[in-house]
Amino acid sequence: MNQIIAGAEGTKEADVTGALLYLDGVEKTFDGYKALRGLSLYLEPGEMRAIIGPNGAGKTTMMDVITGKTRPDVGDVVFEKHTDLTKLDETDIVDLGIGRKFQKPTVFESHTLEDNIRLALKGPRDPFSALFGARNRISRDRIEAILERVRLQEFRHKLGGDLSHGQKQWLEIGMLLAQDPKLLLVDEPVAGMTDAETETTAELLTEINRDRSVVVVEHDMSFVRALDVKVTVLHEGAVLAEGTLDAVSNNERVIEVYLGR
Repeated sequence: MNQIIAGAEGTKEADVTGALLYLDGVEKTFDGYKALRGLSLYLEPGEMRAIIGPNGAGKTTMMDVITGKTRPDVGDVVFEKHTDLTKLDETDIVDLGIGRKFQKPTVFESHTLEDNIRLALKGPRDPFSALFGARNRISRDRIEAILERVRLQEFRHKLGGDLSHGQKQWLEIGMLLAQDPKLLLVDEPVAGMTDAETETTAELLTEINRDRSVVVVEHDMSFVRALDVKVTVLHEGAVLAEGTLDAVSNNERVIEVYLGR
């Protein structure tokens, strides 16, 4: 089913049946404050999208709605064409294949990197499995592959608490990958990183996007440019503009409300 969508770039036709993630007309109000005002967004399978916008634009609330932390008042939130995310809780949504990384990294600081990945791996978590060590029999090759992907294989025996801020961000991305998600939601992954770490993170997410869809919320425009993907600008809970970074950067309304002169 195709729908005609009126947005910041005018009227366009969206093939919602082909979208991996489909939000349409999503609204959410908190104590009289409208955090989302008819938000519509479509993510194709295999796509990476950058989400930018001023504080209070609705970026976090959008992520909360997608992951089941917040229920929208009205609107459609659909994953893989048929699954209504508004009917599911957070655990069910994770099991569907949607993983979220918050801005502040959360790792097991007193455990090695190997154990951090092992604890995050998708698999049995019931008391029987824990009692008989099922998770300890998980292939070391899989753990090694994840650590290599996030550039941390040489630190496999290091404690999570001994990592730099940037390395903790990469470890948490690795922990997300251990859950084998189809879609990663990544919130401000380069906040507080050095320039070198920021560059490496752009490379890492680009590599991950080869076999998974990714949504990145970010304020660092240099990082967004390095990703070289479609950009969605949110403002007051709705889409203000979409397109390349150059296109949205030259949009007068985006300049007015977010980028400045």
